[in-house]
Amino acid sequence: MKYSLKEIMVIAAARRIKNHDIVFCGTGISMVAAVAAKHIHAPESIIFFETGAIDSKLESLPLAVSDSRVMYRAQAFCSLIESFSFMQNRKTGANIVGIMGAAQIDPFGNLNSTMTGELTSPEARFPGSGGACDVASFVDTTLIFMKLEKRKFVPSLPYITSPGWLDGHDSRKQAGLPANGPSAVITDMGIMGFDPISKRMILKEFYPGIKPDTIRENTSFDIDISTAVETFPPEKEELEILRKKTDPDRLIIN
Repeated sequence: MKYSLKEIMVIAAARRIKNHDIVFCGTGISMVAAVAAKHIHAPESIIFFETGAIDSKLESLPLAVSDSRVMYRAQAFCSLIESFSFMQNRKTGANIVGIMGAAQIDPFGNLNSTMTGELTSPEARFPGSGGACDVASFVDTTLIFMKLEKRKFVPSLPYITSPGWLDGHDSRKQAGLPANGPSAVITDMGIMGFDPISKRMILKEFYPGIKPDTIRENTSFDIDISTAVETFPPEKEELEILRKKTDPDRLIIN
């Protein structure tokens, strides 16, 4: 079956969510990925939102975390501080997954969603952290959605909104953060991972029809492509569930 780049991105992220995972997601494509995983292969995964809805029915895809549909038949509906306490609770025994996006990313997976330019005279301002810094700091697995462009994949950031692997190696641990940095950067051309020792970004997968060299040419820093493999394309059943059950009205996947 034919598929769009946005569809393969969603399915690539959904495949990384396992049954019984606790998934913290925001608005847009991250929400679609979490709901798709629950519909396709992880029915016992628990999705929760920073607005306080935990384990909602999600029979109709919400447009935002503030959409009243996130509350439908939720197991709990709590305050912002309670939802973040739930995310940071290390006693659940479950794998907590955070799905994020940002304006910029550096070679170690640090994210900027705050500003570009100088702090005192910014060129552009973005929405800011919200709960992104907390998610990047405390969850077990971080998945990042990014459009692959040189202006987004930059050698250094003017502002670190959300920590990745900081300066690489054990710098995250030395900073007092849990040793659970980002695991995958899912783009519209392929999927990045991080070297297990240096923690520097590498190309893990490239989508069918896209060459690894093209991916490297679309970053502003050097990236190792030597071990990359082709992404397994979406299966018919995955696409049908995504289109007919997850987002049938094409609210986000269009």
